[in-house]
Amino acid sequence: MASTVLSLRIDGELLDRLRQHAARRGMSVQDYVVGTLMRDDFDERFRASVDETEKFYGAA
Repeated sequence: MASTVLSLRIDGELLDRLRQHAARRGMSVQDYVVGTLMRDDFDERFRASVDETEKFYGAA
């Protein structure tokens, strides 16, 4: 998988909170943010697949 650079501007307070969360997990801020985005993306795709399954088979 190729990687691409994403640059964002965030305020200092948010960056401090991200640093704290990442440090608790022994991660860099970059790894923490990427992991969070991947987890959120998975949650959204999982919810969509459940919705489609329920449409196909009918809700339980």
